[in-house]
Amino acid sequence: MKNTWTRRAFLQACGATAAVASLSSCSSSPSPNQIHRQAELQPPVVDPATLEKPNLTVGFVPVNDCAPFAIAWEKGFFHKYGLNVKLSREASWGNSRDGIIFGRLDASPVVSGAVTNARLGAEGARHFPLCAAMTIHRHGNAITFNQGLWDAGVRPWQDYQGDLPRFGQDLKRYFAQVPLDQRVFAVVLSSSIYEYFVRYLVAAAGVDPIQEFRVIITPPPQMVSNMRMGAMQAYMVAEPWNTRAITGNEGIGFTFAQGREIWQGHPDRVLAVSQTFIDQYPKTYRSLVKAMIEACQYCSRPENRAEVARIISQRAFTGAKDKYTKPGIVGDYNYGGFDDKPRWRDNIDTTIFFELPPELVQIPHDHSTFLWQSQGLWLMTQATRWGQVRELPAQADTILRQAWRTDLYREIATEMGIPCPAEDYKVEPADRFIDQRSFDPSNPNGYIQNFEIRAHRPLIFALS
Repeated sequence: MKNTWTRRAFLQACGATAAVASLSSCSSSPSPNQIHRQAELQPPVVDPATLEKPNLTVGFVPVNDCAPFAIAWEKGFFHKYGLNVKLSREASWGNSRDGIIFGRLDASPVVSGAVTNARLGAEGARHFPLCAAMTIHRHGNAITFNQGLWDAGVRPWQDYQGDLPRFGQDLKRYFAQVPLDQRVFAVVLSSSIYEYFVRYLVAAAGVDPIQEFRVIITPPPQMVSNMRMGAMQAYMVAEPWNTRAITGNEGIGFTFAQGREIWQGHPDRVLAVSQTFIDQYPKTYRSLVKAMIEACQYCSRPENRAEVARIISQRAFTGAKDKYTKPGIVGDYNYGGFDDKPRWRDNIDTTIFFELPPELVQIPHDHSTFLWQSQGLWLMTQATRWGQVRELPAQADTILRQAWRTDLYREIATEMGIPCPAEDYKVEPADRFIDQRSFDPSNPNGYIQNFEIRAHRPLIFALS
């Protein structure tokens, strides 16, 4: 009887996962009549006839950071800049990236790291000239641990009050009682900032991520159901799939840390296109970026955030309940836990769309949608640190100029009356990172070598 029940439970869970995957893979846009009414609210400033390609297919993934795409569509910003956009709901971040590579999508958000890694061919990634000129948002993601980690003594990061060694001890205690094949962390895409954050975090706590657990790839809508099945013990994903897991909601896990607690101010998603798209449709590309900047500005305003959360809760976007989408957008965020202890943090910077908090503005005129090439370089150091490329390319600066088009963003933003930083590189202060290590882009190889835990590090053997 026990084996029969286990098999039945497994099949039911698989069925639920398949249903979620099926729903998420559908390319579905909201009602064309609805978009027509909303679009009329924005008088056009660009004649579609002047654009090389006014009809675009743009991807998005059903997580909170689809907000600027939903807003650009619902509020008519695409229409304002002469674009007729069909939104395509993508099942995963791999689909979102590959839709551009194989020509199915004109543009789509991709995880930070995907653009440069496509240029590098990191970890077998398909070589392709992806480009991005702007971020979609910063922050807005988190790491969820299951109840097994809680039962072993692991707690949300805020409970440790900055004590990385104590967290490392608790994590090692958990690993000591769990077989290696049951130590699985899920992320949304290989060679992405989420994978780097998972590895960076545990390495900072003294645990070797290469030796101690496996990293698997799982689409965001499948994270919760797969954790319930026991397919992974931890995952990192964008909201609302962390909030959905906590007690009071699905009750299968707790938020260990938001990504902003690992690196405050990090870029999360960028708006990607191919180099060919920019070359063949320069006017169209400028219209697309302008529409997305205005949408990010709309999402950024505190008075709009509750409305934004409601809009992305529609089935056409995340299909998640408002109580799941709202915390990551409005900032009234609950980390959860299995002890009924309140762990709320009310901070609008849980997701940053345009305006940066004052403590993050090191250089005048900085704002969230501005891409720092130095932050792209940090991502490349992580690809090197974890052995996804053999070494940091000598031409890293050239690759960054080609991939992260800060030059184009400045031109486009200037046309919109938005001032930008004059520099492309900046130092990331130590207090931005969970391990208090600063990043100086002038010495990336030295930065990599300073980490004791990394792939291909020299090993010392004692002979007796």
